[in-house]
Amino acid sequence: MTSLTGSPNLLAPFFRLEAVRRLDRWLQAMPHPELVVEIAPTHVAAVRWGARRGHLDSVAVEPLPTGSVMASPVETNLTEPEAVRSALRTVFARVPGRGTPLALLIPDPVVRVFILPFETLPRRADEAMPLLRWRLKKSVPFDMDETVVSWMRQSGREANLEVVTAVARRQIIREYEEIVESLGGNTTVVLSSTLASLPLLEERGATLLVRMCGRTMAAVIVHGSNLCVYRATEMPAGAELLNPKAVLDEIFPALAFYQDSWGTAVDRVRLSGFGAREEIFRAAVAKELEVDVAQMADTEQARALDLPARNLIHDDLDALVGWMVNGGS
Repeated sequence: MTSLTGSPNLLAPFFRLEAVRRLDRWLQAMPHPELVVEIAPTHVAAVRWGARRGHLDSVAVEPLPTGSVMASPVETNLTEPEAVRSALRTVFARVPGRGTPLALLIPDPVVRVFILPFETLPRRADEAMPLLRWRLKKSVPFDMDETVVSWMRQSGREANLEVVTAVARRQIIREYEEIVESLGGNTTVVLSSTLASLPLLEERGATLLVRMCGRTMAAVIVHGSNLCVYRATEMPAGAELLNPKAVLDEIFPALAFYQDSWGTAVDRVRLSGFGAREEIFRAAVAKELEVDVAQMADTEQARALDLPARNLIHDDLDALVGWMVNGGS
């Protein structure tokens, strides 16, 4: 959704976004490097997209030892930095990144996302920022003076002003940037992985995305061009051991909030990150909600892509593809 890097010149384009008509325009005002790197609790991956939209030039994925990345909004994330550096080095050997501008995707728990109602909000960033920080002060587990904040405006169901706000602790963001920089990488955009994947969703009606990465589950509802619900929760286990009931228990509050706010149910559900057990979760969600439930690779946006790009989605690398769909190449 937004650049979270600490450089004011990279945040400024985001502040200028005034009208968002489609999800894939959330990133249009930002730099869009063809190289995108993801550091996740389970792996490090890099993709270089070609000049032709959707053409995959090169890709590399390297698994991480368990516990190398412990995603947190407040604590040290890279608990085994040498393991992460080694994986990055291997990835960059196959997808060269030295000195090349790149987009860096990081775990969802690092970035807190809020949808805040406002009667009015100044257009100038220096006037809006104090109001946003004041509203967020009691909602985040860290000192707001240590944060990076980005935002965009959207119209709510009744044309009321809503501000989608992403906030992260600056020190945590720098952990990820610095390890990439230590290998010659040039990070120009930082984004959470689920936000990067959203442009793969359908543009019509309401879609619930249920996305697993490690033990983190994101439950996100989008309606047309609106982000309506965003929840990221640490689950008791990863998808390989998780009980489908635990997933249902987590998505019910998101669905209830959406129904109360918009007065309707979601039209479909899309799943990502459930691996070999996806069919078990798909069946459980479909039985409970009685709506179309499918994997991310089956969305209308995904089906329009070349086969190599769709294969990345099948391999749960949807965030890397979502970045490209946003206009990254």
